[in-house]
Amino acid sequence: MGFCVKQHLKIDLGIFAHNEAANIQAMLLMLQRQDIFGLPDISLRVFVLANGCDDATVELAEQTIAGMMHAAQFEVCNIAIGGKSRTWNAFVHDIARADSNYLIFCDADIDIPQPDALRKMIAFVQSHPKIIVSSSRPVKDIVYAPERLNLRDRMIAAGGGTLDDWRKSVCGQLYILKADIARSFHLPIGLPVEDGFVRAMVLTDLFRQAENPDMIDGDESVFHVYQSERGVLALIRHQVRIVIGSALNAVVFETLHGSAAPQTMLETAARDPDWLGALCQKKLPQRYGFVPFHFLTKRLSGLSSATLKRKTIVLMGFGFDLVVYVIAQVKMARGVGAGYW
Repeated sequence: MGFCVKQHLKIDLGIFAHNEAANIQAMLLMLQRQDIFGLPDISLRVFVLANGCDDATVELAEQTIAGMMHAAQFEVCNIAIGGKSRTWNAFVHDIARADSNYLIFCDADIDIPQPDALRKMIAFVQSHPKIIVSSSRPVKDIVYAPERLNLRDRMIAAGGGTLDDWRKSVCGQLYILKADIARSFHLPIGLPVEDGFVRAMVLTDLFRQAENPDMIDGDESVFHVYQSERGVLALIRHQVRIVIGSALNAVVFETLHGSAAPQTMLETAARDPDWLGALCQKKLPQRYGFVPFHFLTKRLSGLSSATLKRKTIVLMGFGFDLVVYVIAQVKMARGVGAGYW
């Protein structure tokens, strides 16, 4: 894909790094190989968002950057208090340049094998003016570089993509967002699942309009590789966090939908670490309990027309979802929610 812009673009990329000493050097060296560096029409800045770290993330990042060819375009930000939503707010509203055109959000523990991935992401949104946010296609490591997989790993690999269309989702591991849209809202402190929240805010203009799916899409050729949870217990813990986060999002969405000043409400939620917890205590449980029932049943749509192999995978996934659903209900009943990240 060629790359042509009508104006000089300022792109700021934030690497979200909480205790990522094991991954930060590889991530920085990998980013340095991106062919976006040196393009005459692009001004790129990369910020390592080291948040709440008590390991060597900051030191290793600084040492690595010092020896890099494009060191002047990198900066390490040592953010004392951790949390992805808090760090998102800091990056968007305090750290990124006020006149940047696009913001790229990137986790520190992923692999970006393609040296032209960032260039392609920018070219994609530039060539589709209606698109506000675009994600890279997530690929599990056991799918990208399959080993001799056991039954558990084959099930994990086969289960990929059964729930979400990545092109119409925000993948928090790597996505690009128009900067002026990002600056129009904040995330509540303690939000466990920020990517679904970002998607809702962007596509509904903070619930001031119906969701517009034309504002989101992705380039099929751009992908990143993430580390799949390999142990059953680790996978359950991960999914419980997702379900709890989605349940909390639903409560906040309902509240914002009925608000005359959603921006002001979110500004308050970004300053007050107790805001989200207090809201959930007020609003939950509802008639369905703490977690909406559709989180349990969403795999089952279209099951009657599926192949036997597909039915087997879906039904096994439903059994897994049932375990996760019950655990999430119990945890939320015990007060686990805001800050579960």
